[in-house]
Amino acid sequence: MKLVSIGFGSFVSPERIVAAVEPESNPIKRVISQARETGRLVDATYGRRTEAVLVMDSGHVILCPLGAAELAARIENAGKGGTADEKG
Repeated sequence: MKLVSIGFGSFVSPERIVAAVEPESNPIKRVISQARETGRLVDATYGRRTEAVLVMDSGHVILCPLGAAELAARIENAGKGGTADEKG
């Protein structure tokens, strides 16, 4: 199982990610709010600004300090056999 760094020592399995979206839209804010209410929200920002929201196949929602483009690059790099443990 490959893991990809999402910043500050947190890792996710890229196979389990359904979507990586920006957090500014109202529908995504509702998704975050519902996940918080049901205990499915994971805040991996360590107090930093949320740059991306990861929706997982388990229904969990992860707040991420890295942007969606940076995450996509890390996932692509990990898929090519490169290291997924980037600083951040």
